[in-house]
Amino acid sequence: MPEPFKNLFSRKVIDHMGEHFLRVDKKFPRKRFVMLASDGLEQLELKQRSEQIMQAMIICLPDDFAEAGRIMMEALAPENYIRIKQESICAEGISGWAIMPMTHYVGLQGQQHFEPAMELMKEMTKRFTSEFGIRFLIIAETKRSLVLFKKWVKDPNEHVRRLVSEGTRPRLPWAMQLTDFVADPAPCLPLLEALKDDESEYVRRSVANHLNDIAKDHPDLVAAIAQQWLKGEVSNDRQRLVRHACRSLIKQGHRPTLKALGYKNAKVSVDRLLVTKPVVKLGDYLEFELSLASTLKKDQPLIIDYAIHHQKANGKLTAKVFKWKKLILAGEDSFIANRRHSMRVISTRKYYPGLHRLEILVNGQSVALSDFELKVS
Repeated sequence: MPEPFKNLFSRKVIDHMGEHFLRVDKKFPRKRFVMLASDGLEQLELKQRSEQIMQAMIICLPDDFAEAGRIMMEALAPENYIRIKQESICAEGISGWAIMPMTHYVGLQGQQHFEPAMELMKEMTKRFTSEFGIRFLIIAETKRSLVLFKKWVKDPNEHVRRLVSEGTRPRLPWAMQLTDFVADPAPCLPLLEALKDDESEYVRRSVANHLNDIAKDHPDLVAAIAQQWLKGEVSNDRQRLVRHACRSLIKQGHRPTLKALGYKNAKVSVDRLLVTKPVVKLGDYLEFELSLASTLKKDQPLIIDYAIHHQKANGKLTAKVFKWKKLILAGEDSFIANRRHSMRVISTRKYYPGLHRLEILVNGQSVALSDFELKVS
């Protein structure tokens, strides 16, 4: 059985942090820090553990931010020591998941000390990531942060460059939202523009995820960016970035995005959509067959997806789109395929019995529908 995710912050990791704080500052109250940070640890989940470790740091580190910052900086592992594993133990210093509560500390305690706080974030991100803690400083000093990030996009360390994109993501999972950037992502766009062809896949993937965040609130803007970034001859890396950035919009069948990616209105006819088991028991599979044909004489790129319209408690149907197939359909050729979709119980959905609907989507267009019944007992 895999180790619980929360154990990324274990008593061993806390002891390790205390040892390195004490190595730097012989007056650091290591025993008190370990006691406070470890209190009731088994009952706490991962983010709660990080919060408790951070609170123990506030109590045990010096009140003077400059001195606390010096201790944290000198307690870090060497810059090239990056290991994000179940336990972040390095004899030479602190790295890995133990950095998370440290960046939280800097973000909260360093808001009146912008430059040294940002320098700490820059160094800490090289050992793990500062994407969560840095958001406190971005909110407190947005303009100064953006000016600094314009320099960081050229930093030789890929982790620093990635922090520019990841730290400013408006809807970063696990993190507080940057509501100003949710409402208006324009200040971040020059940063993403500067990083879109970064030599590091790690950085480019962050740019794509940032754009995917923006797409949730400004889909037409992301479609326009995709169109601009795909003009002329572009690298395979750029193409992959744009496709990944647009993944949610593609799934939604957002027409401007599909057009930007080269998917025009599909010219097809559906010969057959057959649900082979019109009554499906919960825990079993929905099985269906699709046959469609091109009505064009030339090749056309197609994205074929399907949606399951689930029954809700109020009797209405709500759709969930699932990816299926990308292909180039030759002129007047056909696509024939079978598909099985699991109707197993999952924690994120409550199933209700009754009428459900299968919908076939081609390049975001609905081309066929078929109903089936779900039995839950």
